[in-house]
Amino acid sequence: MISREGAKTRRKDVEDVASIVVDTALQLHRDLGPGLLESVYEVVLAKMLEERSLKVERQKPVPIVYQEIEINEGFRLDLLVDCQLVVELKSVEQIHPVHPKQLLTYLRLMNLPLGLIINFGAPLLKDGLQRVVNKHTNFASSRLRVHQNREAN
Repeated sequence: MISREGAKTRRKDVEDVASIVVDTALQLHRDLGPGLLESVYEVVLAKMLEERSLKVERQKPVPIVYQEIEINEGFRLDLLVDCQLVVELKSVEQIHPVHPKQLLTYLRLMNLPLGLIINFGAPLLKDGLQRVVNKHTNFASSRLRVHQNREAN
């Protein structure tokens, strides 16, 4: 039997964490709708995820090391969830091609496998979700299936 302490320190699979984040973001979008500032969604989503027993770090600096020079002012993640999932929030009409590239850069710098872009500006949140992977191969437990090509099935 696992103690309460052991249960709190057990780390969830990154795909399980992603599923919780998406479910929570869908609820938030359903409740508040599109059109608010990104910072509002960030604060509320972080609080909701903490209530679901996930560790959330907001505006986490991403250090860059170049030629033995460490730069800490370069980038900030919107959310780092459970020390393993990067969540970049947007509140725009559409995700631009630079957004997934930016997230992939964060994943590479942090050596993390998976990130999500969540655009709360989309009329339907499912149209504003995008996964970005970095050397991530364990999709067996993934329940997050956004923008799959239905003709491939």
